[in-house]
Amino acid sequence: MAMAAPTGSAAPVAPALCGHLALLLLLAVPAAHGYSFPQQHTMQYWARRLEQEIDGVMRIFGGVQQLRGIYNENRNLFEVKENVPRKLVEKVAGDIESLLAKKVRALKRLANAAEKFQKAHHWQDNIREEDIEYYDSKADTEYDDPDGEEIEREKSNSLKLEFTDDANFKTKVNYSYAAVQIPTDIYKGSTVILNELNWTQALEDVFIENRKEDPSLLWQVFGSATGVTRYYPATPWRAPNKIDLYDVRRRPWYIQGASSPKDMVIIVDVSGSVSGLTLKLMKTSVYEMLDTLSDDDYVNVASFNEKAKPVSCFKHLVQANIRNKKVFKEDVQGMVAKGTTDYKAGFEYAFDQLQNSNITRANCNKMIMMFTDGGEDRVQDVFEKYNWPNKTVRVFTFSVGQHNYDVTPLQWMACANKGYYFEIPSIGAIRINTQEYLDVLGRPMVLAGNRAKQVQWTNVYQDALGLGLVVTGTLPVFNLTEDSSDRKNQLILGVMGIDVALNDIKRLTPRYNLGANGYVFAIDLNGYVLLHPNLQPQIINFREPVTLDFLDAELEDENKEEIRRSMIDGNDGQRFIKTLIKSLDEQYIDEVFRTYTWAPIKSTNYSLGLVLPPYSTYYIQANLSDQILQVKLPNIKMKDFEYLLPNSFESEGHVFIAPREYCKDLDLSDNNTEFLENFIALMEKVTPDSKQCDNFLLHNLILDTGITQQLVDRVWKDQDLNTYSLLAVFAATDGGITRVFPNKAADDWEEEPEPFNASFYRRSLDNKGYIFKPPYRDAGYRELDLENNTIGILVSTAVELSIGGKTLKPAVVGVKLDLEAWAEKFKVLASNRTDRDQLGTRRCDPLTSCEMDCEANNKDLICVLIDDGGFLVLSNQEDHWYQVGKFFSEVDANLMSALYNNSFYARKESYDFQSVCAPEAQSNTGAAPRGVFVPTVADLLSLAWWTSAAAWSLFQQFLYGLTYSSWFQTEEVAGDSMEARETSCIMKQTQYYFSTVNATYNAIIDCGNCSRLFHAQRLANTNLLFVVADKPLCSQCESVKLMQAEVRAPPRDPNQCELVDRPRYRKGPHICFDYNATEDTSDCGRGASFAPSLGVLLSLQLLLLYSSASRHPLPPAACL
Repeated sequence: MAMAAPTGSAAPVAPALCGHLALLLLLAVPAAHGYSFPQQHTMQYWARRLEQEIDGVMRIFGGVQQLRGIYNENRNLFEVKENVPRKLVEKVAGDIESLLAKKVRALKRLANAAEKFQKAHHWQDNIREEDIEYYDSKADTEYDDPDGEEIEREKSNSLKLEFTDDANFKTKVNYSYAAVQIPTDIYKGSTVILNELNWTQALEDVFIENRKEDPSLLWQVFGSATGVTRYYPATPWRAPNKIDLYDVRRRPWYIQGASSPKDMVIIVDVSGSVSGLTLKLMKTSVYEMLDTLSDDDYVNVASFNEKAKPVSCFKHLVQANIRNKKVFKEDVQGMVAKGTTDYKAGFEYAFDQLQNSNITRANCNKMIMMFTDGGEDRVQDVFEKYNWPNKTVRVFTFSVGQHNYDVTPLQWMACANKGYYFEIPSIGAIRINTQEYLDVLGRPMVLAGNRAKQVQWTNVYQDALGLGLVVTGTLPVFNLTEDSSDRKNQLILGVMGIDVALNDIKRLTPRYNLGANGYVFAIDLNGYVLLHPNLQPQIINFREPVTLDFLDAELEDENKEEIRRSMIDGNDGQRFIKTLIKSLDEQYIDEVFRTYTWAPIKSTNYSLGLVLPPYSTYYIQANLSDQILQVKLPNIKMKDFEYLLPNSFESEGHVFIAPREYCKDLDLSDNNTEFLENFIALMEKVTPDSKQCDNFLLHNLILDTGITQQLVDRVWKDQDLNTYSLLAVFAATDGGITRVFPNKAADDWEEEPEPFNASFYRRSLDNKGYIFKPPYRDAGYRELDLENNTIGILVSTAVELSIGGKTLKPAVVGVKLDLEAWAEKFKVLASNRTDRDQLGTRRCDPLTSCEMDCEANNKDLICVLIDDGGFLVLSNQEDHWYQVGKFFSEVDANLMSALYNNSFYARKESYDFQSVCAPEAQSNTGAAPRGVFVPTVADLLSLAWWTSAAAWSLFQQFLYGLTYSSWFQTEEVAGDSMEARETSCIMKQTQYYFSTVNATYNAIIDCGNCSRLFHAQRLANTNLLFVVADKPLCSQCESVKLMQAEVRAPPRDPNQCELVDRPRYRKGPHICFDYNATEDTSDCGRGASFAPSLGVLLSLQLLLLYSSASRHPLPPAACL
């Protein structure tokens, strides 16, 4: 426990009296060796000396005043422009609206053409595969089996195409054809698929015409309700590591376009008859059903026998977002079969859930999905009570497993409640039958006609063909045919989609005129970011959208909650707020002022925002047109440009240029030396005023090159860095120049060449004074060989200009301190010695007491400088030097805890939902799994066996086992294939920052005989805390060690069970299609149907048998 005595503030007298007396006594009584703990005024004197030394060095070498003068002297070379937030937001929103509107026009042409082509198409019962000409995108794709051996491709009649590299698509394409992708588990020779291929072929001409009208179009895709995908331009399918199970009907964009939002309750029969394989089938079915839901949907899952209960902690419908679905999937695995079946308990629970109006939900399609192995009760009384006569809730029933129960009651339940009955006899039927309910939900949309043809824009997600992050505009495509009675067809044909790459949208947003800490962002109706500098997913799950909430992309507070709500509501607005932000390296927290401005993007469900710091209201725009000459004319060179050439570095310092897109033909490179060479080579060919170059970027770069060179001439060249123990001096600018002097210091320069991506640069703009930045060391960092490795500490400060009453910060300057030399200097400055040449001349004894200091008494006294993030910067302890840059709790946990407990530091905890982690080790305890079923010789000789459901199910088990690790996973497989595979995860971050306490503190860390005195004081005009403390006398006073390093969040952290009870504000789509009086509900049930050819079965089963007998046998799974 630390007892504090702040100066300059009143404390409660009675509670603190004993503590203060004890503190005074300890301060006054000398130790046995004659030294006493330094008095407060002494330590304040040391602090002033430190402040003066730092300020003196920065005034001499930083050159802030001189740089201000240089800018003023060159006023004729630039203008000061203003960022007007409302105008910027209005313009960018309009540009994005125009971009998306062009895609919408192409989308509507495609959807209308598809409906016309399908209506004109004549169904052919006798159609053959050889009658259809198309490019099969998987015909040239090579797959590897689990043993790494190439699997022989099946024969194909696919067209043979040639492809050329295309920069827009980042892959090889053919613009003359579209490509077709058919899921592996769909037989492409079936009559349905062949007819689908036949009529969709006509879409190719529309694809091509769309591209002629808008060459910037990316993927144009038709996803069919049959599972066929036709996309343009043609490109080979991207081969996965295992068998390809991509199905367009399970993609986020298809699900969003194919139906209105859903409120779904899944109930699972877990009575005693449901055991073994049937229970596994049910768990996997629920897993797959959850994957058909998007963030616009709400769901809950319950199990039932005699009673119903939720499988998870969720007591009501919750949003079907990624994190909630993950909780369901984990908890479903814990279901255990026991007891007897009571359908009434399950359905009453489900209806009660759907009738709960006190929660946020979709309020559109309502449905109950029941998975059971069968039963006799029809629970008609429950339906009469809750659902009839209006039948606002659809009931879908699923008969799971192979059994002899009468399924008539299940069919009746579905048919009597506008739903559908499905059978899932084996694992192969799960994917198909858990997604086909979407056809039923699509009926009201189709019958609504043009009213339902609403273009929707999706969440951000990862393109399956390599475009990166995209959004997709979707439009449903309806079957317009009529039957002999002139009744409308009510089937959805599929969804048409057109991709827009996020990078294309980003190009419409301003960047460099906003400064390093200004940015544009956009969110959708769920509050998920479409654009944001912190939208950086580390790993992509193709089956899920990228959903980062605005309040998770930034540090949440009440102001941001209100801004988010206003944006979701489609309002425009502006607010000036004080808020917390993380540093770019996520080690620090800064309290800053920002102006948020926002407006809706019309004709979309997006809203655009702009964030601007006060110092970015104005910016510099160079105008060098009169000074610019072509770089390589005879005997003439532009003077400022010369200082970018490497031959000037030795005298003028090394120049790093930000890797920006200065000109269209400039080759970017991660190696700055190579990028600079590319830049110079291009400048020898074009003038900086060339139309292919960005004049704003290029002129500002050249202006800042000259300005920083003048700083070298006026300040740096005349000073001896060694006198002040400096390794380097530097300047970085908004224009993209980082100049490091002397040239040799560039060898150890580890900061980003792009100033806008450098943590020191951005923090210096947001903070007053001198910002210290030690080299970051994590907890596992070990001692350096200090003789061969010089450690440098950056000290930087922003250059603030005032031009005509307009304030801006166009540059940051600083120095790099030599750690060892400054550690010695630190000891001297925090000592009682006045003459630096005299050391150890003082003598103290019990009769002539004197105060300890940080130099003479470094064996008894710890003196440190800690920065505002809690990281060690300097110490009087030599064994601390290699720990500079570590979080101070790793150095002295006891002292850091005392600083935190005395409110010198505040703590901020948050979560990073975009992280990537190594897979966690799987437990292999429990009974060994049973092996794959292998038929006997009698089975092999029996033709009936080959065509039986058992054989087909066996193949499905093999096929899907490659996807569902819970079916086909063993220790060996995990070791071979899972060890290096990274997975997405949630990381918990903790940052510390200075609280508002500015008082000087003397305090006792009270621990009996192990008590310690310490003094802490902020250094003015810096981000440093000066701390002096007794060395710990013993190790019996261990404190709880404060943790700062990012760690993987424990399971269920953050607690989703608590978060769902206070859901964030959102809005769903504004139109709902869940009812139409003319809907025909007579088609309401059938079983699963698989009719593969005998040849297919034979070849697949032989493959299975071969795999089972190979040197690395197939992983075992449950027998049928």
